[in-house]
Amino acid sequence: MSGNVLNRKLHYWGAAVVAVPILAVIVTGLFLQMKKHWSWVQPVEHRGTVTAPVIELSGILKAVRETQHPHVAVNGWDDIKRLDVRPDRGVAKATLQNGYEVQVDLGTGQVLQVAYRRSDWIETIHDGSIYGDWVKLGIVLPSGLVLLFLWGSGMWMWIYPLINRRKVRARKAAAAMLRL
Repeated sequence: MSGNVLNRKLHYWGAAVVAVPILAVIVTGLFLQMKKHWSWVQPVEHRGTVTAPVIELSGILKAVRETQHPHVAVNGWDDIKRLDVRPDRGVAKATLQNGYEVQVDLGTGQVLQVAYRRSDWIETIHDGSIYGDWVKLGIVLPSGLVLLFLWGSGMWMWIYPLINRRKVRARKAAAAMLRL
């Protein structure tokens, strides 16, 4: 079997094997690409009243704890997964363990917004970690390697005919020169 035939067969079967994992990576990647432009994926970031924090971390916790929202039940720091402080925008975003995000004004300590944040679980689907390390490292990583091979073999299938056409033209031109 020639190299080109083997390349085509590997390309064909490689694409079939990784079709579903790569589709999941592509679709979730598109969602993540739009997260700053689509509030369904990630809440819109509000601006606070200051450009340098006035309240301390305890003030942020107090504001989140006192929020009167049915999905926000914060008793302490254990209920907060991540705190993203943006001093230049005057806002702190507390991402809760249940997936909600509470935005607090760093100047007044007022809650600016409470919304569900889907970008984090979309990212876990994107990298395969939602199903555990065995999917992340056993399916998504090999799929990425196969995708890299598909790119290379696809480029070869695109370039190889161009190289052959040039060789044929060069042979025809050399033959035409010899006839003269």
